[in-house]
Amino acid sequence: MESLFTSPEFQMSLLLFVALGGYLIASRINQSAVIGLILVGLLVGPSVLGWITYTDFVRSLAHLGAVILLFVIGFEFNMKDILHPRNFAIAAVGVIVPWIGGWWLAVLFGFDSASAIFVGTACTATSIAITANVLKELGKLQTEAAKAIIGAAVIDDVLALLVLAISTDVVGGSFSYLGIAVVTVKAVAFIVLAGAFGLLVISKFLVRLDATPFVRKYPEFIFIFAMMLAFLYAMFAELVGLSAIVGAFIAGVSFKDVELHQSHSLKEGAEYLQIIFASIFFVSLGIIADLHQVTPEIVIFLAALTLVAILTKVIGCGIPAKLGGLCGKDSLIVGFGMAPRGEVAMIVALIGLEAGIIGQGVYVALVLMSLLTTIITPIVYRNWFYKGEYCTYDDKGAGIGEGR
Repeated sequence: MESLFTSPEFQMSLLLFVALGGYLIASRINQSAVIGLILVGLLVGPSVLGWITYTDFVRSLAHLGAVILLFVIGFEFNMKDILHPRNFAIAAVGVIVPWIGGWWLAVLFGFDSASAIFVGTACTATSIAITANVLKELGKLQTEAAKAIIGAAVIDDVLALLVLAISTDVVGGSFSYLGIAVVTVKAVAFIVLAGAFGLLVISKFLVRLDATPFVRKYPEFIFIFAMMLAFLYAMFAELVGLSAIVGAFIAGVSFKDVELHQSHSLKEGAEYLQIIFASIFFVSLGIIADLHQVTPEIVIFLAALTLVAILTKVIGCGIPAKLGGLCGKDSLIVGFGMAPRGEVAMIVALIGLEAGIIGQGVYVALVLMSLLTTIITPIVYRNWFYKGEYCTYDDKGAGIGEGR
């Protein structure tokens, strides 16, 4: 009987049942589905009921969910949206300011220099999956703010990788300019080459393949082929040190303009997969947090860390966004949109814990900070920014005012 409850079939059924509960909770409290899914994850996870733990099976499904979600989001964007000069400024300042803020706070609370460096490193992260899903849910993916957030978040992932490499080397006493240069070249080369190869080679190949008698007989073939490439892009992204979701996003961007006549829609097919697996991903963010590990000392540090984590992203990303031509409201939207740390900061925290750089207390604080920043953004978006107001822009994309 015990083997029945540990079987993949039962666990999958239970996770989807829990996800349905998350949608019901979100409906009752009139919030984003992301909030309901995370809250129900907290409820069934170790924090409250303990029905589900963060097993390898749950982690694997959640990872697939994040990859598929960003693959779908990629269909909404062009490569030029990512490479806008404004996004580089938003990402750069949005990494420097949070790193300084996190490091300063850890020093203020009396942590050693190694722990302080790693706290700052965790604060640099941005989880593109959470904000992208909320914007998609609200139908705001084509706004100037959304384009700035997604583009800056992809660049942020590269910069955060560099910060992680530098911090690890500094703490370990093996800092090397050559090593950092190699990491930078690999990350940038992957984004450029993967995007170019997808746009110029793969997308055209898919169009030609769609016209063949073989695809007329098996119209699902191209969708399977595209999903294979999405996961392949995700794998190569991880191989160069980037997040897998960045690779999947680049794949989605590459296939955006593929017009198929005989095959099933790539975007529509991926969206069905996203509905299932992305729900599990958001539930997992609640499951991974264990509130029983929180001590009174950690509560104070956690509250301060969460406040600093939000303010440093809002300031560090909002000001460059404003200087880059966005209106005041959209600049704040960008700042809050870059605030969720999500699974990215959790991974950084785990690396620090396993390397012996940070202790269990700091690890718990970083995980819960990641969770709180993830929850706050959907709440702010739904209850503050998107209540009928919008920004207007001139022909060059510069903000010229706000209206209703």
